Amino acid sequence: MRTGVLVSLLFVVCTSLWAADDFKPFDVKLGLWETTTTFQSSGMPPVSIPPDALARMTPDQRAKVEAMMKGQGSARTTTTKSCMTPEKMKRSEFYEQKQCTKDVVTSTGSKLELRMHCTMEGGAKADGTVRVERINSESTKGSVQIVSTSGEHTMNMNSTFTSKWLGPDCGDVK
Repeated sequence: MRTGVLVSLLFVVCTSLWAADDFKPFDVKLGLWETTTTFQSSGMPPVSIPPDALARMTPDQRAKVEAMMKGQGSARTTTTKSCMTPEKMKRSEFYEQKQCTKDVVTSTGSKLELRMHCTMEGGAKADGTVRVERINSESTKGSVQIVSTSGEHTMNMNSTFTSKWLGPDCGDVK
């Protein structure tokens, strides 16, 4: 489902905007970081499930899909841990996404704003704005707004996040 791809893109953006060739990396500590993200969406996903695919689902599968679609408007909060290394400070998985382009609006050691445009397989498009602010060397905060369209379907996705440094040792966290 394309919505899953766009949601994944949103979380990749939130956690991997710390480096790229055309903007300055934030002056933050390396090591284990924890990011709490609140995500909310509204509107119809850019690609709906074809009726014949729904017809082939078991009643249980169909109920799960329908519940997921109904729950899209409610806010969801997730907390993840990641290990910030010197290598990660030099690259960003987001910028390796071939279907996306980006324009850096502001880039300093403590603030980043960029606009992005993605063309997904099947013609769905997503346009968004990402803002990240370094509060101090141990915490950041930011927001992401994405509007995704395909045909007559439009979906708005909004996310806010805070990240905090937990310590220099990442343990098993990658």
